[in-house]
Amino acid sequence: MTNLTKPEFDAPEGPAPTELVIRDIVVGDGAEAQPGDNVTVHYAGVEYETGEEFDSSWGRGETIQFPLRGLIQGWQDGIPGMKVGGRRELVIPPHLAYGPAGSGHFLGGKTLIFIIDLIAVG
Repeated sequence: MTNLTKPEFDAPEGPAPTELVIRDIVVGDGAEAQPGDNVTVHYAGVEYETGEEFDSSWGRGETIQFPLRGLIQGWQDGIPGMKVGGRRELVIPPHLAYGPAGSGHFLGGKTLIFIIDLIAVG
């Protein structure tokens, strides 16, 4: 995969969803991610309500690798089935992200939007 650029986020419309929303922006043609795989990704995340970016591997200038089972539930549920070379948007409600408001995490109680590029599986 070449010519990757940091994704742009469209402003969401309507109330935040209460369940995980998965939308493929680009369907990849490489290896398919399975539950529990180690994945290498580029990603950016914004808050649903404000559109403010809270994290981005693009901002650090490098991809990141991690095991799916160590991530928030929305990623564990939303990345399997994605293929290398793909770009996927996940809209993750609080119960699949960092829990309800007051959970101690600064993103607790917030619906999050991630755009994830799957670089490698394995």
